[in-house]
Amino acid sequence: MTSTAQAAQSHNDPIGYGLAVCGAILFSTKGIFIKLAYGEGVSTEMLLSLRMLVALPVYLVILLTILRRGDRLVGALTPRTVLASMAIGILGYYLSSYLDFLGLNFLTAQYERLVLFTYPFFVVLFGVWFFGDRMVWGVVPAMLVSYGGLLVIFGWNLAVDPDGIVIGTLLVLGSAITFALYQHLAKRQMLVLGSALFTCIGMSTAAICAIAQNLIISGPMSYLALTPELWAYGLALGVLGTVLPSFLMNAGMARIGARATSSTAAFGPIVTIVIAVIVLSEPFTLFHGVGTALVLLGSVLFTRAERRARSAAG
Repeated sequence: MTSTAQAAQSHNDPIGYGLAVCGAILFSTKGIFIKLAYGEGVSTEMLLSLRMLVALPVYLVILLTILRRGDRLVGALTPRTVLASMAIGILGYYLSSYLDFLGLNFLTAQYERLVLFTYPFFVVLFGVWFFGDRMVWGVVPAMLVSYGGLLVIFGWNLAVDPDGIVIGTLLVLGSAITFALYQHLAKRQMLVLGSALFTCIGMSTAAICAIAQNLIISGPMSYLALTPELWAYGLALGVLGTVLPSFLMNAGMARIGARATSSTAAFGPIVTIVIAVIVLSEPFTLFHGVGTALVLLGSVLFTRAERRARSAAG
């Protein structure tokens, strides 16, 4: 199948888009649970390891099931594909997550989600720079509009509560950049191994890295001091904010591609903002409204420019 035919097929794949949208919505709850857990005084390393400690058994069980079933894709497992999947998993689910968790020490859940929301622009740029994609110049105005919205909220935070705003923004921006690169690399691995097998290998590796990091820093006895509330937040992070959305997002990406998947992310900030205002009592001023509207408008313009480009290619 040619790349043009694949683009046309992904454009008309409601199941692929539906999976990606559901994954984006569930991923958007992550910042809420993290902020609630930080309110209990937990460290970033402990919380990340707790999230992965809950998720790891699920991925291992699914991985063993796939291996026992003898799926045809298991035959594609070679030392090279396994190591590549492990490295990509560390990039997308350990490093990217760690930067995001660190950034949430300084930012509100709303602003963090909007900064992270810029990753589709990096998906486009990396596709052009490193993976041979054609540049769609129509997305440039959309990128400027979205970044203008981020500047509005950044300026408000800088004036009202400047402590940590710069470092927090840079950390979450780093998370967006690494996640965008992950999406391109993951798509290529999923073409070989399938989304489920790749996700299990990548996420299990990332989970082991996160757990090992906390064991080195705090020791195994640190888990015994956790309150029931923290275990509950870890369970929510592991299941609702990690396992389900990772499979949904990767399954959608396998059907419609990285660029189309990134265009569905607009649902995430809306859900995050609503929950953050209601549950976390975060402020939502006129500046937040204008900035959010610009970011979402940029996303709409971005999606339309992408679709026009795919239609022209078809």
